[in-house]
Amino acid sequence: MNARTGFRSVAGAPLAVLALALTACASRDSAFVPASPEAREVGDLFWGMAGAAFLIWLAMLGLAYYAVRAWGSVALAHRWIWIGGLVVAPVATVVLLSFGLRLMPVRTAQASQDLRIIVTGEQYWWRVRYERSDGTTVVTANEIALPADRRTELILRSEDVIHSFWIPPLGGKLDMIPGRENRLVLEPTRVGSYRGRCAELCGQSHAFMRFDVEVLEAPAFDAWFFARGGDARAPVTDQERRGQQLFVENGCPACHRIAGSTSQGVLGPDLTHYASRRTLGAGRLPNNVGTTAGWIADAQHLKPGNGMPSFGRVLQGPELRAIAAYLGSLR
Repeated sequence: MNARTGFRSVAGAPLAVLALALTACASRDSAFVPASPEAREVGDLFWGMAGAAFLIWLAMLGLAYYAVRAWGSVALAHRWIWIGGLVVAPVATVVLLSFGLRLMPVRTAQASQDLRIIVTGEQYWWRVRYERSDGTTVVTANEIALPADRRTELILRSEDVIHSFWIPPLGGKLDMIPGRENRLVLEPTRVGSYRGRCAELCGQSHAFMRFDVEVLEAPAFDAWFFARGGDARAPVTDQERRGQQLFVENGCPACHRIAGSTSQGVLGPDLTHYASRRTLGAGRLPNNVGTTAGWIADAQHLKPGNGMPSFGRVLQGPELRAIAAYLGSLR
C-alpha cells in the first residue's frame, strides 16, 4: 500500500465510524434521544467533543498530506512540532476540560425532598428501595419508576464489586463503589419506558444486568408507589397454593422476601410483586410462567455466576410449574 492509498484509508475510517454510530440515534433507549436535562447536557458534551475531535482530525489530515507531498523544509517541520506540542495541545486540552466540567453542577443539583431512591448493584441484579419523607418505603428489584418533571435523588451503592449505573436517555453513567455512596439527580421530562444497564464490567454475567425504567406522570407514579407498597396477593388456585408450599419447603424464604407471608429473606431480590415485572433475571428473559420455571430449574446456566442455585435436579416439572404459577400470581 503506497502513501496516497494509506492517506485515503485514514481519511475515510472516521466517516465510516460516524455513519455506524448515527444508526443508533433512532432508538428510544439511545443517549442520542435525550429525555431529561441531564441527558441533554451529556449530549451537548458529546457533540462538542466530537466536533473538536473532527477539527483535530482535519488538522492531522492536513499535516499528513503535507508530509506526503514533502513540501517545506526540516526547519519548518520542527517549528510545527513545537507549536503543536507546546501551544495547540495544552490550549485545546484546557478548553475541552472546561467544557466538560460544566456537567458537575448537574450531578449535584438540588432534588425534591419528598422522595429518594436507593439503588444497590449486586452480582448480577439491582436492589431498589424507595423512601418518602412521610416514612413510607417500597422495596423492589430490577425496576425503577420515576415521576416526570420532578428532580429525584438516587443514592447509588454496591454490595460486591464496582458497577456503573446508566440510563442512556436520562443521564450519564455513575459508578457504584463498595463502601461508598454516590449521588445522582435525574429529572425525566418524557413519559415512557426505558432500559438501564450496568456500564462497568462486573463479572461473567455483566451483560445480563439490566433494569426497566418507567417514567410516569405524578398521579400514576403515586398509584404505582401505593400498589408496590401493599402485601402480595394470596394464592387462590390449588396449583398456586401447592407452589407456595414448595417455595417454603425448598428454602426459598431464606433469600427472598414476599410481603404478607412468612418469606422474609433479604439476600436475593424482593418477590412481593414479582409478576408485575416485564423481565426476570435483571432483563435476562421475558417474565412468564414458562421462563420462571426454566430459571428456577437452571439459573446458573441462564446466568452464570449469579447467587441463585439451580433446582432442576431437586424439583420435577410439575413442581417447577407450581412454584412458577405461585410467583406468577404475585401482582
